[in-house]
Amino acid sequence: MRSKLHFARTLLRDTDAVSVIEFALVLPLFMTLGMYGAEIAWLNAAALEVSQVAVSMADNASRIGQTDNSGVTPTVSSSDVESVLNGALEEGGTINLDENGRVILSSLEGHPVTGKQYVHWQQCKGKGKQQSKHGKPDTTGGLLTSIANGLSLGGKTIKAPSGGAVMVAEVWYEYKGLFGTLFVDKIVLHEEAAVIARDDRSLGNGMTGNDKKNQC
Repeated sequence: MRSKLHFARTLLRDTDAVSVIEFALVLPLFMTLGMYGAEIAWLNAAALEVSQVAVSMADNASRIGQTDNSGVTPTVSSSDVESVLNGALEEGGTINLDENGRVILSSLEGHPVTGKQYVHWQQCKGKGKQQSKHGKPDTTGGLLTSIANGLSLGGKTIKAPSGGAVMVAEVWYEYKGLFGTLFVDKIVLHEEAAVIARDDRSLGNGMTGNDKKNQC
């Protein structure tokens, strides 16, 4: 009995490797917190990237035709739009936007007859299956569309001026997580931006060329 008590007292007084034991106890907690912090940081970075791609795409689309030096008012071509879409996917390459998302470009215009706001043409690219939240191109001149009185974006109503167009960019991205679904479920990010066309355009025929290649 005395030997057992002596062993117990000796064990209690022995402080060798205490710090190692404490470190082993708290290591899982610190690793979990570190992984969670990395996940949230990467999610925020991806959201920022999606937002920047949307702004850049709308801005680039608004500049189509600026380098046209002819005396004829330029018409937007399908090849021009495809270049803008490709540029957006390239910009989003760090988050693999092409594989995990979709970029959508729509031309918001005021119909010359009805005066209603409508989507004249729309093009998409990327392997995602998402559709524009503003609907598809309208053939009724805005009479049957939910955006007849303007497109809602960021809590504000956007309208194209008479004879002009507004380039509306949408970017969808499916965030899958650095550690799968350990900390976050799959999240679909969606960002929008709108920029008015900077130069005169011939809007009557919409977009020329093979517009079926990147149909939504």
